[in-house]
Amino acid sequence: MHDPLGEKLLRSGIITDDDLEKALERQKIQGGRLGENLIALGHIDKDTLEKFFKRNPPAPMSVADTGLEIGQIADLLMKHMLFLGDFKISDLAERVKLSLAVVESVLENLRRDKFVEVKGGTGYAAITYTFKISDTGKIRAMELLDLCRYTGPAPVTLSDYRLMVETQTIKSAIVSEENVKKAFSHLVLNDTVLKRLGPAISSGKAMFIYGPPGNGKTAIAETIGRLLPETIYIPYALTVGGEIITVFDPVNHIPAEVPDDDHVDKRWILVKRPVVITGGELTLRMLDLDFNHISKYYEASLQMKANNGIFIADDFGRQQMEPQTFLNRWIVPLDRRIDFMTLHTGMKFSIPFDMLTVFSTNIEPKQLVDEAFLRRIPYKIKIDHPSEREYEAIFRMICKDNKIVFDEETFNYLMNNFYRKNGIKLNSCHPRDIIDQIIVNSRYYRHPPTMSKEAIFEAWTNYFVEM
Repeated sequence: MHDPLGEKLLRSGIITDDDLEKALERQKIQGGRLGENLIALGHIDKDTLEKFFKRNPPAPMSVADTGLEIGQIADLLMKHMLFLGDFKISDLAERVKLSLAVVESVLENLRRDKFVEVKGGTGYAAITYTFKISDTGKIRAMELLDLCRYTGPAPVTLSDYRLMVETQTIKSAIVSEENVKKAFSHLVLNDTVLKRLGPAISSGKAMFIYGPPGNGKTAIAETIGRLLPETIYIPYALTVGGEIITVFDPVNHIPAEVPDDDHVDKRWILVKRPVVITGGELTLRMLDLDFNHISKYYEASLQMKANNGIFIADDFGRQQMEPQTFLNRWIVPLDRRIDFMTLHTGMKFSIPFDMLTVFSTNIEPKQLVDEAFLRRIPYKIKIDHPSEREYEAIFRMICKDNKIVFDEETFNYLMNNFYRKNGIKLNSCHPRDIIDQIIVNSRYYRHPPTMSKEAIFEAWTNYFVEM
């Protein structure tokens, strides 16, 4: 079976079957990604490959180009007109994110049906006219709002959404060893962990990050989220079976700066690769479409919002549902990279499941899930307690960040009289929390924060529970 990337390049006519076979053969010997091997063999250049993965959605210049029925666009325009008062074609085009040509052609139909009237104009072209909705149009618009209150940009089709997600796949994101080391430079990690994290991130597949609490699992997961600086296009909304599903979410999607380009479909917004982080608040309902019975349209599920990006399930096992329930819901998507959604009408449809999924937990994976599920998560990375050398490095780093002079004698006092004497294990979070205690005390007593034995004693007494 061909590599998915190879299949796409073949269908696009960028490479031949012979090119692909040679690249796959070289990949077996040299390693690396398929694209890198195609470049090395001269079958494709770097710019062509990058453009292939950064496809800009072309602006539709006719109703047929949008993939929508003319009635769908007309209904959306009607609802917008109800709130606009007097308007020009450009006002409508800006709201629905469609070209002037498309809006003008649909508006002409609405004029013939007496839903909209021309109020005046400064020239002979329709683009200069001022319009207003008619009384008949107001009645029709109110009826449409009763059916669905969505009044945002025009939606894209499900097929266009699938194509864009597949083109922008997370597997196309280039993650180099140098980038990984740079991204994690603010954390103290041993080389073994870092060497395992790099390939896991590069794979675009699911991983378990587990180990005792307070040793940086959440920090590692968040760093993975910041490691992918590339941008992708997501739709404001899509339409399935006549229903509207909003995808763009200002909470989880960060818009990227993009030059004004009339050749790009404005129904899509350029954002940084999404990073969706959930914790104990995660419920099974969040993994399905959320239908609002008042507005009568849907909000996309969390995994739809995370497509082409990263989904982080932090504190996994602490959710308001049994871990097995969650995993049963995702066992097929993780395996086949396809998810299934259901509308309240009963209609089912599939969407790509394209994301790097990170499960972060302080519970042993085997206590949470069975072997069948663990097979579908190819990377299990344990983040254990730091060694004394690593702990000291963390302590020095925290002191430096807070402009506190690190005192080796006081540090040895801490190790001998508290950790070793009481048999307490080192945790990566302890230096930060101890220094925070010292800083708070110094502010209260109005003296500079210093790493002294007295300060350490006070911080330790406040922080740890007496056994």
